[in-house]
Amino acid sequence: MNHSSAEAEAETIEPLRYLSKGEAAAIETELLKDYRFGQQQLIEIWGQACAIAITKAYPLGSLAKKQPTVLVVCGPDQNGSIGLVCARHLRMFEYEPTIYHPKRSTQSLHQDFTVQCEKMDIPFLSYLPTEVQLINDAYNLVIDAMLGPEDDCDNIKEPYSGILVTLKQIKTPIVSVDVPSGWDAEEPNQDGISPDVLISLTAPKKCALSFSGKHFLAGRFLPYDIQKKYELNLPDYPGTDCLLEL
Repeated sequence: MNHSSAEAEAETIEPLRYLSKGEAAAIETELLKDYRFGQQQLIEIWGQACAIAITKAYPLGSLAKKQPTVLVVCGPDQNGSIGLVCARHLRMFEYEPTIYHPKRSTQSLHQDFTVQCEKMDIPFLSYLPTEVQLINDAYNLVIDAMLGPEDDCDNIKEPYSGILVTLKQIKTPIVSVDVPSGWDAEEPNQDGISPDVLISLTAPKKCALSFSGKHFLAGRFLPYDIQKKYELNLPDYPGTDCLLEL
């Protein structure tokens, strides 16, 4: 390829697609129904990728505290399940996760992920300290796996509204899974938390256009036909990595 044709090809590369709530839901439905992915399979892929992203953003040797402590705050739905898987993999990577999971789901899949964490002796908090300094002193990081793209940010109920008030005040770095809790998936942040790191799953959501921190994408498993159908224009992943930094 000559220089001019290489330049022409570079000019035709389309920008990465940022998804609406409807598009994200449609892609997931297709993966489950048409491509026969299992929900447990997808959650495992995403949760492991989140843990790997955290190791890249905050390697063990870079943590400020002597113990590599991490607090994982899990919601009752799919983002919470991803948080549980993330915590399990962080434990395998020699971090010391603690889980705060105030409202456990009755779904058997969610319960399975909970048992897996319990069997690995990952501690669960019975309550989240409202004294912000206690969190700052105890943990190197907080993983926000609380609310997902499907949640209504204008109608956040307890205990999650109270948790958001606490998380907005802490100085400990926050890593958010897919959509930062309190954000509308399609709008710039109005009244949510301000994470230092965002890990987008499958493809970034429209709200991520206004995110200025470190941003990872975990979507390498997506079938090419889905990528093409939704014009995702995903960037090339390096080597055999399952995620990349945008």
